[in-house]
Amino acid sequence: MIEIFKVIFSNFKFLALSVIIFSSMMVLLLLVSEFIFLEPYFVTHIPSGSELGFILIITLSALSALVIPMNLFRITNLKNSKQKMSGSIFGSIVGSAAGACSCGPIGFAVISTFGSVGATATAFLTNYEIPIRVVAIAILAITYFTTIKSLKTECKVHF
Repeated sequence: MIEIFKVIFSNFKFLALSVIIFSSMMVLLLLVSEFIFLEPYFVTHIPSGSELGFILIITLSALSALVIPMNLFRITNLKNSKQKMSGSIFGSIVGSAAGACSCGPIGFAVISTFGSVGATATAFLTNYEIPIRVVAIAILAITYFTTIKSLKTECKVHF
């Protein structure tokens, strides 16, 4: 497994993509989840009892930063098996999107836009934010292991 990381992330393009995905996803999710505040000045705050949510955001960002460049590497090197690639890309997208469903200040915009349906959706996402992130991490973990398996067998990465 270490050899696969060396092959993929020795390419500056995939390493830079991974760093960009991790940092941008982490900052955006922390902003939306109200762990980072930009006004009146930049401040970070982890309220007591929300440490698990913070750790899940970091984990989600890290797994996305691993899985997405690995799948892009797989796409560039695996040209003749297009149907097998769709599953791992789908898993990456679903896992990343499901983890980004924190409501925070966005919930008020949803409520005012969609009325009672928006209020119900916001209440659901707020109540089940942690389980949804855990499911997203599980999806990304499964995608990670299937991508590693695929890179070992189909791409025939030589070490």
